[in-house]
Amino acid sequence: MHTHSAHRPHRGHRTYRELFRDREFSALFLYSATQTAAQTVAGLALGVLVFRRTESPLLASLAMFGPALAHLVGAATVLSAADRLPPRAALTGLGLLLAAGTGVQALPGLPVAALFPVLLVLGVAGAAGGGARYGLLHDVLSRDGYLLGRSALNLAAGLVQIGGFAVGGALVAALAPSGALLTSAALHLLSAGTARAGLRGRPARADGRPSVAGTWRANARLWSSAPRRSVYLALWVPNGLIVGVEALYVPYRPDAAGLLFAVGALGMLVGDVLAGRLLPARWRERLAVPLCALLAAPYLGFALEPALPLAAALVAVATVGYGAGLLLQERLVALTPPELSGQALGLHGSGMLALQGVGAAAAGALAEATSAATAMAWTAAASLAVTALLAPGLRPGSGAVPGPGD
Repeated sequence: MHTHSAHRPHRGHRTYRELFRDREFSALFLYSATQTAAQTVAGLALGVLVFRRTESPLLASLAMFGPALAHLVGAATVLSAADRLPPRAALTGLGLLLAAGTGVQALPGLPVAALFPVLLVLGVAGAAGGGARYGLLHDVLSRDGYLLGRSALNLAAGLVQIGGFAVGGALVAALAPSGALLTSAALHLLSAGTARAGLRGRPARADGRPSVAGTWRANARLWSSAPRRSVYLALWVPNGLIVGVEALYVPYRPDAAGLLFAVGALGMLVGDVLAGRLLPARWRERLAVPLCALLAAPYLGFALEPALPLAAALVAVATVGYGAGLLLQERLVALTPPELSGQALGLHGSGMLALQGVGAAAAGALAEATSAATAMAWTAAASLAVTALLAPGLRPGSGAVPGPGD
C-alpha cells in the first residue's frame, strides 16, 4: 500500500510526545479538538433552546443529535468530497460553514422550524468533513502512524466532550442558549483559522469533482470487497448495539446514570491508550475480535440487576473494549487504496453513528416490553452473537492489502 514516501520520517512515531513534534499533526489535533468543543457546546445549547420553546423531548433530542443523523445523507451524497477536494481547503471551508450556520441559529426570534434545515445542511457537510479530517491524518502520519494518531484524537475528543458539556451548561446559564451558540460559532472560526495557518497545501487524493454519482461509485467500490465489508460491519454493529445498552443507564439507575457514563468514559480512554499506544503490532490484528467481545460480555451480568458498585465495575471493564474500534480502523486503512482513504473513513463514521441510533432505538423498545436490565443483557447478547458471526472474516490474514485497482 502507498505510504506517502515524502513523509517517511513519520514512521518512527511510537509515543504521543513524538506525534506532537509534527507541526502539521499538532494543527490537525487542535482543529479536531476545537471542532469537538464547538459541536458539544452548540448541541447542548440547541437542546435547551428547543426544549424551552416547545417542551418536546423528541424535538430537543433531534436538535442535539440531528447533525449525527444527517451524516447518513452526507454519506450518500457528498462523501466523495473527502478525497476530491484539497484537504486544507476542505477543512477551512467546513469551519467557516459551521461558524456561519451556528451563528444563524443564534439569531433572536428565529423560528424553531428554521433551525432544523440548518442542522441538516451542517450535518451533511460534516460527513464529508469527517472523511477529509481522517483521510488527512492518514496522509500526515502514513499508514503505520494512523493508529496512534487516531488514538490521540479520540482521547482529546473524550476529554473535550466531558469538559464541553460542563462549560456548555455554564455558558447556557450565564449567556442564555444564544450566547452559547455564538461562543460555538467563534470556536468554529478558530478551527478554520487553525486549518488555514497550520496545515500545508496538499492536492486532492483523487481526481474529479465531488458529486453524488462519484460518492455512490466509491461507496460501491468500498463495499465490493468482502474483507472490507467484514471490517465495516464489525465497526458498526457490535458498537451500535452497546451504545443501545448505554442508552438504558438512565432507566436502569436514574439516580446514578451520570456515574455509569463517567466510568464508561474512563474505560473507553483506557481502551484507546491500550490499542493505540501499548499493544505491539503482532497482537493488534489478533485482539480486535476479543475486544469486540469484551465490549459486550460484562453487560450480560445486568440480567441479575447488580447493585451500583458491581454495575459500575462491569461498565468500566466492558468499555475498554471500545479499543477494538481503533484496531479495526487500522485494518480498514490497510485494506483501502490511498485515493479512497478519506471516503472510507467517512463512511465508517457515518455508518457508526447510524447504527448507534438504531441500537438505541432497539434497546429502548425492548426495555419498554421487558425491563431496562433485561434489555441491556439481551442487547449485549445480540452484540456478542454478531461478533461471533463476523469473527471468521476478521481472522489475521483473511484480507489482503489491495492494489491500486481494487
